[in-house]
Amino acid sequence: MPSVTYRLPDGTEQTFSADEGENLMQVATNNDIEEIVGRCGGYCNCGTCHVYVDEKWADKLTEQSPDEDMMLDGVPAERRVNSRLSCQIKLTSELDGITVTVADTQE
Repeated sequence: MPSVTYRLPDGTEQTFSADEGENLMQVATNNDIEEIVGRCGGYCNCGTCHVYVDEKWADKLTEQSPDEDMMLDGVPAERRVNSRLSCQIKLTSELDGITVTVADTQE
């Protein structure tokens, strides 16, 4: 069971275990992380699950789709090189222990 750590805008961290195949947005909303809105339910069409992936994990992620790239252009928080939509990151055993920082604003 992979785990994921969310670093929240206030500096606190929360770590959860999840099933392989779940995306990071689902894990956050299932565990009441209010800072991840996930308005579209994970369909990559709202940008309200914006996170910054810690650098050491970047090479282990799948490439951004053109749709995700386009959605990230419109997010209200600063877009960075490590910006991703958490709905587009599916947990695998290779991502066990991943840490992401939740963007300070989603809407």
